[in-house]
Amino acid sequence: MVRRTRIIRHAALAAATLLVSAGLGSAAFAASPADPNPDAERLSAYWTAARLTAAVPDDERGGSGLAARGDATTVDGPRPGEFIPPSSSFDGIPQAGTFFWTDDSGTGRTCSGSVVRSPGHDLVLSAGHCLKGYAGASPRRHLAFVPQYHDGLKPFGVFPVRDNGVYVPQEYYDRGEHAGAAYDFGFAVTEPNEEGEPLEDATGAVQLLTGTGYAHTPVRMIGYPGGAQKPLECLSRTTKWVSDDPADPGTFSRITCDGFVGGTSGGPMLVPWHGEWGVVGVIGGYHTGGNTPQVSYSAYFGDATRALYEAAAAGAPPAGPGSS
Repeated sequence: MVRRTRIIRHAALAAATLLVSAGLGSAAFAASPADPNPDAERLSAYWTAARLTAAVPDDERGGSGLAARGDATTVDGPRPGEFIPPSSSFDGIPQAGTFFWTDDSGTGRTCSGSVVRSPGHDLVLSAGHCLKGYAGASPRRHLAFVPQYHDGLKPFGVFPVRDNGVYVPQEYYDRGEHAGAAYDFGFAVTEPNEEGEPLEDATGAVQLLTGTGYAHTPVRMIGYPGGAQKPLECLSRTTKWVSDDPADPGTFSRITCDGFVGGTSGGPMLVPWHGEWGVVGVIGGYHTGGNTPQVSYSAYFGDATRALYEAAAAGAPPAGPGSS
């Protein structure tokens, strides 16, 4: 059941009744329900509670990527005496959620994301390494976004990702997830949910903030750890981190928060913004978001992030492997 849609429709009907009773005709206010979205209905039927709870994270944290590559560089983690804020599980917020899809073997996979304000009311922000496999017209494999997912529930329904609706920087495709770590962000354009409601209309959104520097406090970080049925949240601060690994070059935002393991990639780093939330980063970038569960990173949100957002919002042709 998509709870918020019914509330909005009842509110619209009540407003229309008041206007008509005040002498305004239907031409002054028309409240018509949206058409159901068959694609979302099919995806919702596929993503049963059993499949949702069985899905596993698509990303790796805790240094396993380093071990596989055989790197001998210093691995950043908690510094001596550094305070690591604890994280806690909760039922989430409407503006954050989880991508679900199936890999080539049919296994359910997950990554985190957040709804960002956009003209089309349809954009989700995540990490580039979460979305890069869906460039261009590649098979979607049941790819959908579920806002405020928890405990097998879909409180706002399921939002399919549009064909050719995945935007990851061309630099990330060309350089790869390590040499291109500074470009590890992306956007997905969604279709309406089962009841035909656009994503942002259902959940609200956070404001994308770019060019705001590396130091922010307080920062509220949210992510969906693999194997858990609720997201984590943590309050901390971000600082500037210059990579010490020539294989993963760049300057990143660094944040300490305990318990952010695989699955949390793409989760937002939020700051207060005019009484709401703004997003200044997502988990990803330096070693795909962190070498330990206590320290996370984000690629810096600057001109490249803003340009990618504008391309996604305008519906420009997305980049893809070998398309430069």
